[in-house]
Amino acid sequence: MELNHGDDAPTAKRQKLTNGAAKAQRTPGASRLFAPYRTVGLVSPTSVPFTSVPLGKTTFQITTSVGRSLQTYDLRRGLNLVFITRPQTPEFITASVAWKDRLLAAWGGDAPGSRVGVWVFRRGKKEAELEVPGDWKEKIQCFCIFGSWIIGVGVKRLLVWRSTTLDLYTTLQGISPVPFTSCIVSLPTFLNKIVVGRQDGSAELWNISSGKLVYSILPPSTTYGAVTAIETTPALSLVAIAYEKGPVHIQDIRTDQTVIQLNTSAGTPVTSITFRTDGIGAGDDGQKAGVMATASQHSGDITLWDLNEGGRKAGVLRAAHAHPTASTSGGTSKIEFLHGQAVLVSSGLDNSLKTWIFDETPFSPIPRTLHSRSGHGAPITKLKFLPTSSDGSDDTGKWLMSASKDRSLWGWSLRRDGQSTELSQGALQKKAKKQGLLAAGNRDSLEELKCPPITSMACSLNRDGGIGALPGKHPIWHGAKGKQVSAETSAMTGWESVVTAHENDSKARTWFWGRKRAGRWAFETGDGGNVTSVAMSPCGTFAVIGSEKGGIDMFNLQSGLHRQRFPARLTPMQAKQLKLDMAEHGLEEEDDGKKKFYRGQGKHGSAVVGLAIDSLNKTVLSAGADGKIKFWDFASGLLSHEIDWSGSTDIVGMRSHRGADLAAFACEDGCVRVVDVSTYRLIRELWPSRPAIPELMGARIADFCISSDGHQIAACVDQIILLWDLPTGHLVDAFKLRDICTSLTFSPTGEFLATATVDSVGVDVWSNRSLFMHVPARHITAKELADTVTSDAQAPAASGEGAEALIQPDQDDLEEEDDLDNVDGAAGLDIDQLTSDLLSLSVVPRSRWQNLLHLDLIRQRNRPVDPPKKPEKAPFFLPSLQDRRSNSAATKVDETDATDVDKERSRVLRLTQQGMQSTYTSLLHDARDSSDYAPFIDHLKGLGPAAADIEIRSMQVSTDHEEMLTFVHALTWLLSQRKDFELAQAWMAVFLRIHGDVVLADDALRTAVEEWSDASEQERRRVHRLAGYCSGLVGYLRAARV
Repeated sequence: MELNHGDDAPTAKRQKLTNGAAKAQRTPGASRLFAPYRTVGLVSPTSVPFTSVPLGKTTFQITTSVGRSLQTYDLRRGLNLVFITRPQTPEFITASVAWKDRLLAAWGGDAPGSRVGVWVFRRGKKEAELEVPGDWKEKIQCFCIFGSWIIGVGVKRLLVWRSTTLDLYTTLQGISPVPFTSCIVSLPTFLNKIVVGRQDGSAELWNISSGKLVYSILPPSTTYGAVTAIETTPALSLVAIAYEKGPVHIQDIRTDQTVIQLNTSAGTPVTSITFRTDGIGAGDDGQKAGVMATASQHSGDITLWDLNEGGRKAGVLRAAHAHPTASTSGGTSKIEFLHGQAVLVSSGLDNSLKTWIFDETPFSPIPRTLHSRSGHGAPITKLKFLPTSSDGSDDTGKWLMSASKDRSLWGWSLRRDGQSTELSQGALQKKAKKQGLLAAGNRDSLEELKCPPITSMACSLNRDGGIGALPGKHPIWHGAKGKQVSAETSAMTGWESVVTAHENDSKARTWFWGRKRAGRWAFETGDGGNVTSVAMSPCGTFAVIGSEKGGIDMFNLQSGLHRQRFPARLTPMQAKQLKLDMAEHGLEEEDDGKKKFYRGQGKHGSAVVGLAIDSLNKTVLSAGADGKIKFWDFASGLLSHEIDWSGSTDIVGMRSHRGADLAAFACEDGCVRVVDVSTYRLIRELWPSRPAIPELMGARIADFCISSDGHQIAACVDQIILLWDLPTGHLVDAFKLRDICTSLTFSPTGEFLATATVDSVGVDVWSNRSLFMHVPARHITAKELADTVTSDAQAPAASGEGAEALIQPDQDDLEEEDDLDNVDGAAGLDIDQLTSDLLSLSVVPRSRWQNLLHLDLIRQRNRPVDPPKKPEKAPFFLPSLQDRRSNSAATKVDETDATDVDKERSRVLRLTQQGMQSTYTSLLHDARDSSDYAPFIDHLKGLGPAAADIEIRSMQVSTDHEEMLTFVHALTWLLSQRKDFELAQAWMAVFLRIHGDVVLADDALRTAVEEWSDASEQERRRVHRLAGYCSGLVGYLRAARV
């Protein structure tokens, strides 16, 4: 059936098929420019306990849950990350267990009707899936594996699988309606027996093989609450049971008698119990067995018990993990003694995994830290990539700084996770111990030892001394009146390179990036207001801080001294004279209509929301929440110019790009306005859409950033990431995150975009597709933006799953991407030419036409210097193939004339001798008869340099020179098509070099070449005229308000 679309309807471009199936369309709401890469900073952010397994006799592997994936660390390698499971589970992981070389992960959602399942992984890859009953809707809370059984604990039922075949064996359900807790343990030497806890405080003994309830251990009192932890002791038939509101009991299973009762702190129920199995660690000298450790999810402390002589508390490991607070999560999720080792492993809800070793001399029941892997314990509030340093190091784009509500500052390595580290704020544990802040009642005071949460940061590495900056010990965050370092020493080694502003704090603090520690200075605002913004000079010597009261102060990072105030400070006499001048003359107007500002005038009337210093340290740029932008003289502190937007909108943030002399301002009305710093003119107004869509009306820009090349501006509005193309002012990309975005930043190389959300302690990293493939910068319409707002969200994964292969194997894949972005079914343009109005170069490799121009030189250079040498004779017992050849054949070759050899080597001459024509000659004759030169040009473009040179040399020199005339006419036609310009020039240069004498002797041929020259000159003038027009238009747009 044939459909008639009309003469003017565009032809729909056919979509390329891969393996007989159409390529999937781009998901609505997905980014066109950015692809999910990975999530960094996740170690143990969930309440799912870690699981460990011995790997031979040399090391242990510890596995933690990070949401939908499991991460495995190797203990011998210093908790180095070795595996991340793929693919991600459909829902969040609820329980995990390591068994031999496999990992079992149970997953399920809280929403009604959500799926539940159990996956089996091996070396990070999914291997199998355990069978679950069709009516099973409960989340599996924990696992227990022993012998040939795998037991999963649901809310009211137990699932039993065989470990040998992974088949579902049975489902167990007791008569009690009380739900199970996430506590289960197997009993050594008790065949097929397990103990599982319930919410009413009872512990049930089940026979897995027969499926029968053997016995129920009742709590000593009904007020004890639910069972929170169960663990078997090294002594047979003894089990430790912890209750929600009661003590820890060590129960004898055979007699149902309490052997030991240990009282714990009120309000912190024990949720994890472990026993040391190496036979030492207890007693006064540490040579006895009987060490038990307990921990709680409501506290970061780990309590160590000596079970000898009725049991006693041997010691408390204070603040092993962060204590939970109102703003940050904390507590210890699980502890475990490694089998036969004096090593304790602990994981906390503060996103940390630590190992502790008992090797103190003299003996101490309190261990020391062996290894530690951690991240932010609260959602991230600020991100910033480290800028490019002046030493040309290869760390550009590698390091990402992040600040969080947990009062920490981290540096993340995107190349190697083991290099990521937290910037030290001093010996906080030692200071807290001296002040007695490690006790449970002083947890809030312990947090106060850290700096307040960071709200803004600035960095310049040009004076960073690396690990050797200012060697020795120096007090942190003191004033400039403290201990001073000589200028000679600091100039040789460098000084601080990071400045941060903090929440509700009047001081800006400095940091050593190279030494990964806090710096010496705490710069206080001159007017006593809280610091709202910071900036650093490109040289790395000066720091500028802005106050919520409108004041701006500049400090020297080398000495810590105050250097300038904006506006400049007035002496009493200057202030008095200024008042007299104001009363008598007022503000004078200059000739060009600009206001003249006196010394001491121009202070912001509200908070300073943005600061920047130009690349030459001549101008300080500030933006206030009152809608005013001020330009200050760096040296004198005088106000030189002011832009007032207070009548139309307020400013909420500012970002600058020193290389392009541009400053972008996020405004209260949802628009990003861009100002040219050199001309003080507004050059762009970037709106999400015009008219505004209802979904984004009233939404405020939380954060925004400018790309390193100054071509793109990205902003986050609620869950939406918006990307504008600055030269055109178009919104070219928009995509949706899973939660509200709080901060984002571009890498200095433009390779990555990092985002942070309110629900995650990790940093999502996105790859820039435009560095690897062509991405159309098409304007996004209001309808497309509305569809993005209502579409499904996307986000990177910790395992990197879902990251796309950005480097395409061939050109066909690029054509597929073009198909996806083809608007309204319009036919795609020829890849060789964007439009017929432009002069296009060829897509033929440059080496082809460049080698064609210098082919004689290449042949001369490649000519062998010495004649061929006869190979050395092989041993007499190894006859060579040359010896077997007939000497007569060698004689014939020697006697062949040199001219005959050249003729035999030339394929074109052989075809001429046989009365045949080459493809080149046939297409040339066809073009002469039909005036259709396209097939001939396409064939010539496909020839290599040597073949093209031979064909041009081999054109017949007849009386009418028909082949040569047709060749010149074809090149003239190619110029008229405005395509393959450099190829036409190269072919004509070779033609004139070979047949120049023939052209001079023949009038018709000479006329044809003159026509080609006139066409080339005409095209040159047209391109020159267009270039001049574009240059003038750009100059006009740069100087005028648009």
